[in-house]
Amino acid sequence: MSGSFDFRIKTLGECKIPSPMPFSNIHGDSIANFVNDEQYVLHSVIKGENQEKKNIHEFALEMSGPRAKIFFNPGHVHAGIVTCGGLCPGLNGVIRAIVRTLWQRYGVRRISGVRYGFVGFMPEENLPTMTLNPDVVDDIHNMGGTILGSARGGSDVTKIVDALEQLNMNMLFTIGGDGTQRCALEVTEEIKKRGLKIAVVGIPKTVDNDLKFTDKSFGFDTAVSKAETAVHAAHVEAKSAMNGMGLVKVMGREAGFIAAHTTLATSDVNFCLIPEVPFDLEGENGLLRQLEKRLRNRGHAVILVAEGAGQELLAATNEKDPIGNKKMADIGLFLKDQIIKYFKDINMNASLKYIDPSYMIRASRANPNDSLYCARLGANAVHAAMAGKTGMLVSEWNNCFVHVPTQMAVHEKNQVDPESPLWRDVLEATYQPIVMKDEKKK
Repeated sequence: MSGSFDFRIKTLGECKIPSPMPFSNIHGDSIANFVNDEQYVLHSVIKGENQEKKNIHEFALEMSGPRAKIFFNPGHVHAGIVTCGGLCPGLNGVIRAIVRTLWQRYGVRRISGVRYGFVGFMPEENLPTMTLNPDVVDDIHNMGGTILGSARGGSDVTKIVDALEQLNMNMLFTIGGDGTQRCALEVTEEIKKRGLKIAVVGIPKTVDNDLKFTDKSFGFDTAVSKAETAVHAAHVEAKSAMNGMGLVKVMGREAGFIAAHTTLATSDVNFCLIPEVPFDLEGENGLLRQLEKRLRNRGHAVILVAEGAGQELLAATNEKDPIGNKKMADIGLFLKDQIIKYFKDINMNASLKYIDPSYMIRASRANPNDSLYCARLGANAVHAAMAGKTGMLVSEWNNCFVHVPTQMAVHEKNQVDPESPLWRDVLEATYQPIVMKDEKKK
């Protein structure tokens, strides 16, 4: 990330109310401890990277957890929860954790779910909120999707804050990705302009894993697990046919983490294509020629492509989705057509099977690792909000739960570094060329 870091967390005011939780401030008494605002987690654990920093907020993130003193009186809290954007494994698990922590740990009795993302705040939609309590959310973590519904768009900040005032909400949990959290940041700024005491706390939901200062987003483990199943099927199909090929497309608009991790998890992928590493189709170093070499040498091949890879090879489009993201052309279908045409043109008998499991993955229930992660994210989000923290996300960083200013999280995308150990390991697992670019085009 370019520029200097500033990990200071905004607060609504001084915390004066004793927490209702029976935790301890004494180390060594065998009672679970509160966390205080002087506990930090280093941004980087690599030696030397923090040596020139003078202010702790430039190199360390505030640790998450329950505080001994809280800002909100639990009896006065009306908390709102909203899920935005595309589906992702674990959404219901996060909702469940937020509700259970608010209700059982803090005694909050007014919890409302906003329907269909920020659209649910728009008065013209006339969508009622959903009353939430432990009975309502008891088993929802065993289901995929979100009981609140989700949608893109509806990011009219003025109308959102108007609705928060009308609903008398003083706490909002935004579960969503980059676009959601950008909108939440604007909501936080509008709240401040109006002089309101409303905490806005985000939980990063991006199956692509592309939000900064997040080791991994919830749902990522499940996505890799499901993608591995699709790759296995493609590998079986490829090995069972003469010059067989399996082509699998997975999520990853601007970040190829799912493709990279799936490649390492299976060891069956021969070509891993991600947005961060451009490639050519034509030429001696291009994908098609390398694929031909692979078939002549080994008789089968598996190609795994992230949805945002190779966009420069397709016809440009200026269309955008309701939250302003550029619509991607379908690289999977494009590669399918190009590969079939190539082998037909060179009169080489070959077979291609194409698999796109994207929506099956998005709609899956979370696996145990993600379920555990969702439970902890939701609980820590509540602890932050009750302490009056706002304009922030709860995240896991360097194996600790931390508070990340929303501004820092959405400043730029988290992407696979082509010079990183992760991508080096992918290259070693696939044996694909380090560079698949035509020399003449360089």
